[in-house]
Amino acid sequence: MTTKEILYFDHPGPQNTMGVIQAISQRAKALGIEHIVIASGTGQTALKFWEGLRGIEANLVCVSSHAGSYGGDKLSLREETKKELENKGLKVLVCSHALSGVGRSLTMKFGGITQVEIIAYALRLFGGEGIKVAVEVSIMAADAGLIPTNREIIAAGGTKGGADTAIVLKAAHMNNFFDLEIREIIAKPRQRVGETGAVAE
Repeated sequence: MTTKEILYFDHPGPQNTMGVIQAISQRAKALGIEHIVIASGTGQTALKFWEGLRGIEANLVCVSSHAGSYGGDKLSLREETKKELENKGLKVLVCSHALSGVGRSLTMKFGGITQVEIIAYALRLFGGEGIKVAVEVSIMAADAGLIPTNREIIAAGGTKGGADTAIVLKAAHMNNFFDLEIREIIAKPRQRVGETGAVAE
């Protein structure tokens, strides 16, 4: 039996980023984690992780949003930021989102909800947007061959920017999604943001 602490934030959001980084640093050292996946649309959160985790020997993977996520054809990750991340040794991934994809287009066009979106909403029940995002980027990184699926990794996600959630998990590829195991929660908000952007009480 193992006893460990979980870091709970009063509210979700980017103001929790440094707390998440510190908690990850401690847990990565304790577990000997060698792979850390960070959701970071613009790359700025990933740069903060690089700075805060410099004492850790780990493969850092920045997973950004695909083109069109926020309208238009531009990427949220600027080319100069991508190069900066890569020069610092991070691996950078831009690809379709594992837990939305074409299914989101079907919902927006015809209404209803797809099976994949149901999984995403179920994950949000455990910790708001951050846990869903952390699971999602781990799948995306695994599918790109940037992390292994046969050992534990850490993944971090956030709510409206930054990071407010971190989990230890054994990742899986998209075609073996139900092999994925969330093994520990390192940090998460105690409440989630509602559909309007307000904190759900």
